[in-house]
Amino acid sequence: MSFSPQIKSNYKPKNLAVKLNVKGEQFVVQGHPWVFSNNISKINTTARSGDLAIIFGKNKNRVIGLGLYDANSPIRIKMLHHGTKKVTIDDRYFEKQIQEAYFKRLDLLKTNTNSYRLLFGENDGFPGLIADVYATVLVVKIYSEIWLPYLETIIPILQEVSHSETVVIRLSRALEQSKSHKIKNGGVVYGTLENDVVEFVEHDVKFSANVIKGHKTGYFLDHRANRKQVGAWSKDKTVLDVFSYAGGFSVHALYNGAKEVTSLDISKQALEIAVQNGKLNTYKGTHKTIAGDAFDELKKLIKNNMSFDVVVIDPPSFAKQASEIDLAKKKYAQLAELGEKLTSKNGLLVLASCSSRVVSQTFFDINSQVLSSSDRPYKVILKTGHDTDHPISFLEGAYLKCGYYRFLN
Repeated sequence: MSFSPQIKSNYKPKNLAVKLNVKGEQFVVQGHPWVFSNNISKINTTARSGDLAIIFGKNKNRVIGLGLYDANSPIRIKMLHHGTKKVTIDDRYFEKQIQEAYFKRLDLLKTNTNSYRLLFGENDGFPGLIADVYATVLVVKIYSEIWLPYLETIIPILQEVSHSETVVIRLSRALEQSKSHKIKNGGVVYGTLENDVVEFVEHDVKFSANVIKGHKTGYFLDHRANRKQVGAWSKDKTVLDVFSYAGGFSVHALYNGAKEVTSLDISKQALEIAVQNGKLNTYKGTHKTIAGDAFDELKKLIKNNMSFDVVVIDPPSFAKQASEIDLAKKKYAQLAELGEKLTSKNGLLVLASCSSRVVSQTFFDINSQVLSSSDRPYKVILKTGHDTDHPISFLEGAYLKCGYYRFLN
């Protein structure tokens, strides 16, 4: 079996000598993976995306780091290596980095789980590159042109390390529109794919992902540990899963013996997938669905005096840019308030956020303020972040936070 010529690039990257201003140099020395355009004081004017930026420090012209130049982003250099130790960016370098990433996931793979994130962008030393595995299918999502000249090297290594039988390439919107490559979004570049929908296992529970058309790479793997935890606390309970998407929390709850689960999402198509994912498993409870805007539907449920033993609220990112932070905070406060009203006596409210711009402390503070003003005593029983296949190596890499609140009456 051979790899598609789609992943070959005609461009041979050049080496660029780069000097930074004081602020930029500080970022590199501190190990930050991004160098912004306004931190560069000297660079070759013919630089192209994918060129290797060799960053020189002010002291004695020492090399302090290596990165890939991105002509299309304000993050002009995406770092691969920090420090003065001599490193060659070649096939062997990428293989070593991918092997290291794989070893970090071994404990997870000892469980009955065959879906995981093999590369988590900057956090694994591959800025702008994600690699997710679903059973025997590897999905590589590329967010930047910097990787185009290196795919021919990297993808076979990823395939070999993950023992995948099929490799699919997904592209960001910007890359889909780029004329610098011949890669088709959702293209199969290795092996064959009989069905766009791939079945996989997550802690004994069966799921499916559309690896060609689904969000991101087909599914959200970062909440795996939280889904397992909610499942463990759902036996004989009624559960409301808000912003359920493909039913991650819902299906774990059903699998673990929940009496009744309600999946709520604005997308009817997502709810159909949630129901199908449930049916991949054996369960005795009832699975209901509500299609509509979460805020509106939660208010309707409150009006109808509905309540649930377990309420999970896991919205999409509310703050994709700095200007949206204040509105995001208001929305999180609103959801905490609605969630509290829908949580039964002695029930469990689970509140999550994936907005990296709303930092962990701020999110938990919002929840505390809202729940403390409700006159219902409660206990914070757990605060979590990303699962182990989403290691965090820099502040902005940490986006996921989840709080578990047990009401005492």
